[in-house]
Amino acid sequence: MTKVEEKMEVKTKKLPIRTRGRTFEGEVIKKFPTRVVIEFERMVYVRKYERYAKAKTKIHARLPSELSKEVQIGDLVQVQECRPLSKIIHFIVTKKIKSKEK
Repeated sequence: MTKVEEKMEVKTKKLPIRTRGRTFEGEVIKKFPTRVVIEFERMVYVRKYERYAKAKTKIHARLPSELSKEVQIGDLVQVQECRPLSKIIHFIVTKKIKSKEK
């Protein structure tokens, strides 16, 4: 397979959005009609102390209409980079991994 064939295509109501680049998994902390905010932790090296520290990152992602009923606050979702859709949205939700733990 070539790289062009490997790229995913997520279909929304209006138009298909081609994905590219990085993929992240995170917990949904806010949900809006067309987008979600996910948060995940990462390890950052602090040179001064020669140690690693935890840092949280928030990402705004487009929520396709097909997934809007499935995805709820607290769920673990996978997002992938796409072209800039707005000032803050550069990712799209590709799939739901796990439901909220009760």
